[in-house]
Amino acid sequence: MRGEDAEKLARDFLRQHGYEIIAERYRWRGGEIDLIARDGNFLVFVEVRSRSKELFGLPEETVTYKKRQKIILTAQHYLARYPTHLDVRFDVVALSGGQLRLYKDAFRANA
Repeated sequence: MRGEDAEKLARDFLRQHGYEIIAERYRWRGGEIDLIARDGNFLVFVEVRSRSKELFGLPEETVTYKKRQKIILTAQHYLARYPTHLDVRFDVVALSGGQLRLYKDAFRANA
């Protein structure tokens, strides 16, 4: 599945679960965040990962330390441009084998 298709499925899933999508594919020179949404009192930065086959592991396992650091830096850039009073959270949506999995609070900026 292409990244754009996975992001569309994730976006629709999150909307069905009450998330308000604020931005898609937020980019700057240091990285990209697939989706930015509001979930209650949280501003959520969402990483979407997909794999057509799990032969080499699950898609959520590809959110490595280095990838998390890029997401965190990009989130900091976004927050500098668009300050918020909301708490911040990092979620991961993983798609594989026809299954979609949501990991709320998948990692923290200070970890």
